Amino acid sequence: MRQSVWSRDLMMVVMLAITLAFNGPLAAGDDVRDRALATLRAGFASEEFWPSMHAAEGLSAARHQHDVSEKLAKRLAHETDDQHRCGLARELVRAGDRSYVTVLLGILTDEQSNGRVHAAESLFKVSEIGDGVKLRAAMAQDDPHRSLMAAAALARCGSPVALAYIRKQRHHKDSDVRAIVPWILRQVGDASDIAPLHEMAEHENNPLNHGQYVNALAQLGDLAAREQLLENLSADDSNMRVYAAETAASLKPDVKLRAALVKLLDDDVLDVRIRAAHALLVLETSAVTSSEEIDIARTVYQATTANPRWSEGSILPLRNGHLLFAVTRFLGGGADASHADIVARESSDGGRAWGELRLLQENIGQRNVMSVTLRRLDRSRVADGPIGMFYLVKNSDTDLNVFLRISQDEGRSFGTPIPVTDQAGYHVLNNDRITQLTSGRLLCPVSVTSDQSQENHYRSFCFFSDDGGHQWRAGRGDVDLPKRGAMEPEVIALADGSVLMIVRTQLGRIYAARSSDAGDSWSVPEPWGPPAPEAPSTLRRIPSTGDLVLVWNNNVDPSHHHSGKRTPLSIATSRDEGQSWSRPKNLEDDPDEGYAYTSLTFFKDRLLLSYYVSRDGQISTRFRSLPVAWLYQTVD
Repeated sequence: MRQSVWSRDLMMVVMLAITLAFNGPLAAGDDVRDRALATLRAGFASEEFWPSMHAAEGLSAARHQHDVSEKLAKRLAHETDDQHRCGLARELVRAGDRSYVTVLLGILTDEQSNGRVHAAESLFKVSEIGDGVKLRAAMAQDDPHRSLMAAAALARCGSPVALAYIRKQRHHKDSDVRAIVPWILRQVGDASDIAPLHEMAEHENNPLNHGQYVNALAQLGDLAAREQLLENLSADDSNMRVYAAETAASLKPDVKLRAALVKLLDDDVLDVRIRAAHALLVLETSAVTSSEEIDIARTVYQATTANPRWSEGSILPLRNGHLLFAVTRFLGGGADASHADIVARESSDGGRAWGELRLLQENIGQRNVMSVTLRRLDRSRVADGPIGMFYLVKNSDTDLNVFLRISQDEGRSFGTPIPVTDQAGYHVLNNDRITQLTSGRLLCPVSVTSDQSQENHYRSFCFFSDDGGHQWRAGRGDVDLPKRGAMEPEVIALADGSVLMIVRTQLGRIYAARSSDAGDSWSVPEPWGPPAPEAPSTLRRIPSTGDLVLVWNNNVDPSHHHSGKRTPLSIATSRDEGQSWSRPKNLEDDPDEGYAYTSLTFFKDRLLLSYYVSRDGQISTRFRSLPVAWLYQTVD
C-alpha cells in the first residue's frame, strides 16, 4: 500500500470535518455576503495603500481576482517605492499572475532597496520561492528581520531547517524580532509550538504583541486562546482588532465567530472592516472538500485497448497557476516503436481534476514522436517567458533525434521545430530531462547508439545551447560503461559549480560522472548513490532546502532481465550533494505493478511527480502531488 502521509494540515482537516458534522457549513447569507464584498471593493478603491492591498487579498480569496488585477498592474507600472511595489506584486500573484514573483525576487536581492524585508514577507504570503537560491541567501545574511521573513517563506515551502531557525528566534534579544515569531508560526507551525508560545506569552508585556501570541495559539488549535481571540475582536486597540480578524479567516467556523465578524463590518477603522469582510467570505466556503487532500494521486492517463500505453510525461506550472501535464499517447500498440503522438491536459486546482485532452505534437515520425520535456527557457523569469517542448522523432532503429518547439503563449501554441541533435544515430532523451545552468546554458543529456536493434550499446553526453535553445552543438566528451553502456542520463548542477551526470547501467548501480566545463566534457564514471536495477533514475534539487532528491526503483535482483523489478518506486534526500542519502520512502510498492520514467518538479510547497504504472501488459500514467515537508518526516 502507498505510504500514509499525515501532517498537521491533515489533522486540522479532520478536526474541521468533526466540527462541521455538528454545526454544518457557515453560510453567510446573501445580505452579509453582499456587505462583505461591498466592503472589500470600497477598501480596494481607498487611497490608504495597505488597506487597499488587504482588500485586494480578500477579493482574490473570494474569487473576484478580475476586480483587482488590471488596476494593480497599472499601479505597479507607475509605483517607485519598493515597499509599495512589493504589495502590488504580491497581490498580482494572488490574483493569478505568477510572473510578478520575479519582481519580488528582484527587490529581495537589491541591496539599495527599502523593500527587501517586504519582498521576503510577500514571498512567504504567496508561497513562492523560485529556485530558492535567493531566499536561502537572504536567510543566511545578518539583518534579522529579512532573515526571519526569508526563513518563513522557505519553511512554508517545506524546509525543516528554516522552521527550526524560526523557532530558535523565540529567544532573540530583540523584542521586535521575537514578536514576529508567533505570526509566522501560526501559519507554518504545529501543535508542538503551543507550549513554547504559551511560555513566551506569559512574559510578554506589550498588549499588541501578546495579541499575536493569542492569534497564533488560536490558529494552532488552543481553545482558550480562541476564546481570547473572540474578545480581541472587540478590543479598544484597532490594531488588535485587525490582527484578530485576519487570524479569524483561518479558524474553524462557528456562530459566535461569525457574529463577531459581522459586527466589525460597521467598525470605524477601514482595515478592521476589510479583514472582517475577508474572514466572513472565507469562512462561508470553509466546508471540507476534496481540495483539502494532502496526498493527491490521480491516474490522469488510463490505458485502454485503443491506447494501451501512456508514458514519459512532463509537468509545468503555468503563469496563472494551472498545471500543464504532457505525455506520450501510444496508438494501437504499446511497444517503443508503436505509433504515438504527444498530448496534454491542464489542471486549475493543483492536480485534483484535469481538463480535456488536446494535441501538442502530431506524429511526424515514421514510427512516432515521444518522450516530452516541458521547460521554461529563461531562468531569470520565474513564471513567464518562452516555454520549450522537447521531444523525440523516431524514424527507425538508426534514426532517433531530439527536436524543440517554443511557445510564447503559455503552451497554447508552439513554433517551428528546431533540431537539437545533429548527428547520425539513435539519440535517447528521457522525458523531463532538460537542465538549465545559472549561466543560462541549456543542457540536453542524451544516450546514443548507432543502431538500437543491432549494436544496442550506449554512450552518454550533452548537446547544449547558449542562446535560449535556437542553436545547439554536441559536447566534446562522453561517458561509457560495460555491457549496454551508459544509458538514459540525467544532469544537475552541484553546489561547487560542477555538473553531475547520472546514468542507467546494467551494473547494479547508478553511475555518475562530473563536468567542470558546464557539460562539455566528463570525468571517468564511478558508482554513485544507492543500488539500482537497469531503470532510469530522476535527480533534482529541492528549492526550499537546496538538498538533492532522488527517485528510483529501490530493488536489485541479478536474476531479473532488468536486474530487478521496477517496484517499489522510492524517494530519498541528500543534504551533502549525494554523498549520503536518507532512509528511502516508497511512493509506490505494489508487487504486481511496475513504475518508471518519472517526471519531477516543484510548485509552491509541493513536489509534483508523474510516472508510468505498468500492469497486465498495459501502461497508464499517474500524477502525484505531495508536500515537500513530507520528504523530511520520519519514516514509520
